[in-house]
Amino acid sequence: MASKRQTSTSYTAASTSYQLYTNTYDNTTTTSRSRTRKRGNGRPATARPRTSASTFGIENQQIICAVNESRGISPTVGLAFVNLDTGEAVLSQICDSQTYVRTIHKLMVYSPSQILIVSTAASPKSKLFAIIEEQLETLQSGIVLLDRSYWAETTGLEYIQQLAFAEDVEAIKISIGGNYFAVCCIAAAIKFVERGLSKTFPLHALRIKYEPSEGSMMIDVSTICSLELIQNLQNPKSRDCLFGLLNETLTPMGSRLLRSNILQPLTDLETLDTRYDALEELATKEEMFFATRQALKASLDVDRILTQLIVIPTQPTLACVEQAINNVIMLKQFVASIEPLFEALSGARCAMLEEIRQLCAPENVEPVQELIDGVINEDTTYASQPLDLRNQRTYAVKASCQSYLQMISKLTAIYSRE
Repeated sequence: MASKRQTSTSYTAASTSYQLYTNTYDNTTTTSRSRTRKRGNGRPATARPRTSASTFGIENQQIICAVNESRGISPTVGLAFVNLDTGEAVLSQICDSQTYVRTIHKLMVYSPSQILIVSTAASPKSKLFAIIEEQLETLQSGIVLLDRSYWAETTGLEYIQQLAFAEDVEAIKISIGGNYFAVCCIAAAIKFVERGLSKTFPLHALRIKYEPSEGSMMIDVSTICSLELIQNLQNPKSRDCLFGLLNETLTPMGSRLLRSNILQPLTDLETLDTRYDALEELATKEEMFFATRQALKASLDVDRILTQLIVIPTQPTLACVEQAINNVIMLKQFVASIEPLFEALSGARCAMLEEIRQLCAPENVEPVQELIDGVINEDTTYASQPLDLRNQRTYAVKASCQSYLQMISKLTAIYSRE
């Protein structure tokens, strides 16, 4: 059986240097890699640092995007975005024009930190490669070139079967039927996360969805800039833009959703009507509105917390363990903030608010609360100051659990020596 290893080399395309990842083999026989085998030690190229001036409205998120295309008069472009901060993967396949305006718009909406492209597209440069290269400064992204072996439809289908929520697998398979390029892109993106970033997702723990090009409005990059939708033209740090004026959200999740909806407004009438009903109810019931806002003030970025809890580094460090404890403490605080939201939405009549309240019902929260209370001291709270957080982390675990943790630590040390 061939032994596969990852190599990383520098690649130059028209005087621009990019990182090139390839797979080499000890002999000429190639074999598919099992998910349980050891990952490579390759590291990705460093993307441009994001600054508040150049990326107003964009959080410092690590989003990996894989892009692949067919060749023809009306090219079909597949995209897959894997957000390592929120634990979400989005697939899309677009029938684009020769200017690839829809593809660039999709990249603008998600603003990936790294864009993965087949290495053969760089020499000679394909038209899509050249257009993406021109937009790198606007997108604040970096390009990583990958060997074509990363794009494999069978591998993409396997990842979807293994990583998607178990109840969503069949629905996703139906959605991606016939979308060959999107499936190939999810294979490349997740394989790069595993081999290049040394991170893995547990089984059935990744939120995967297919996002069709229909159902939303397309706004090109020049229009986004000229209308100052997310950034002021005169002063990039100013809040005097549409996003800055509207962004009165209390949670990071709300801010992300607002930015996405500004850049990619919905056109689905049923969804819009549902949102209008919720807006009307909150606007006419001031007590519910202010109680809901008060309840949301205590919420932390649960998307990031849950993702950091499930993403597994292939080479754990002490810092990873400390951060894991921090995440559990933050999760404890978030769970405690759900009950006030449930109470605030009592009396809601519209479908959207009723569904949100049902998700916050005690029967859905109590099992998680009991698991946390069984290990973490009840008076432990999340602290923003480093020293306070260190003290909370030190005394977070209940005394009754200490002996169990010490036993696990000893067994881990023995196992690592063997």
